Amino acid sequence: MNKVSYLLNKVRHGVRISPEEALLLARKAQIHELGRTAFSVRSRMYKDKAFFIYNQHLNYTNICSNACIFCAYSRQEGEEGAYTMSVDQIRKAVLDRIHEPIDEIHIVGGLNPDIPYAYYLDMLSAVKELRPKVRIKAFTAVEIAFLSAKYGLTRKRILLDFVQAGLDALPGGGAEVFAPRLRRRLCPEKLSGEEWLKIHELAHSLNIPTNCTLLFGHIEAWEDRLEHLNALRDLQDRTNGFLCFIPLPYQPGSNDLKAGGPDGLDMTRMWALSRIFLDNIPHIKAYWVFAGIKAAQVGLWCGADDFDGTIVEEKVGHAAGADTPKGLDIDSLKHHILAAGFIPVHRDSFFQPR
Repeated sequence: MNKVSYLLNKVRHGVRISPEEALLLARKAQIHELGRTAFSVRSRMYKDKAFFIYNQHLNYTNICSNACIFCAYSRQEGEEGAYTMSVDQIRKAVLDRIHEPIDEIHIVGGLNPDIPYAYYLDMLSAVKELRPKVRIKAFTAVEIAFLSAKYGLTRKRILLDFVQAGLDALPGGGAEVFAPRLRRRLCPEKLSGEEWLKIHELAHSLNIPTNCTLLFGHIEAWEDRLEHLNALRDLQDRTNGFLCFIPLPYQPGSNDLKAGGPDGLDMTRMWALSRIFLDNIPHIKAYWVFAGIKAAQVGLWCGADDFDGTIVEEKVGHAAGADTPKGLDIDSLKHHILAAGFIPVHRDSFFQPR
């Protein structure tokens, strides 16, 4: 038995592999072998189920004091297309869909230095007042760090304030790729990968579950990806607070990085390695908005078990050229999952069946 076959056999028997072993698989394993092994892990956990959620995205501002080179969404104050939603506008966005049985509202935005702290609390309270049964997943670690520095409040105080106002979970955005040399080029003003991990560890200690992400397919190498995944796995070993890992394919449109983005084989390999390596993170998402519906369907056969949700209206990926729909209805989501050969399972924010 060669080394690749030996490692894949280890995985199929539930034995954890090291970053070095995962790197060997990333480089040497045939894609069908890798996908088949990831599928066996996924099947052991969820059989033929594939999860989805009825959710709504609210991007409250695109004004941002950071200058991430890969971002096509952010604007400076006064720039054409710059906006900040008022709390009343947020209320209207929620009320416009109040007739829909939405399970989760996902809220993220830019780092707007002109927004007062009370705005965030009022926004959460307004959404929770209108939608008391809906889970609010809001504010990346980047936003938490920004607010802490701007208002002189501890990160713990901010998280506790937000929970009191209605926050239920944190999204996984802002992780990008943890390697310091890459962050200096990609997002030099953004908090470090180490600080991102600290904020999520703090959230977990306060019983706030979170997601985690990796932006891939730009200027990183597999060594960088595995270093990133290993940091997530180590934190999960300590806290068990991550709900889901989302590999985010880089969107190459309308930004200054000028990288090509991952192709279908790279996305497939990334989903598979994620499922194989992250043995302690329950769910792997095939995020159809960034990957495309057809690729996400393949992702379900290569380790992913979650298809995300209805969304309406995603702005960040589409600003960078994502050519997917800005949202799907429930019937379409179910159709795509069934067409891929899986049983759709309507879930809540914590992956409990509805």
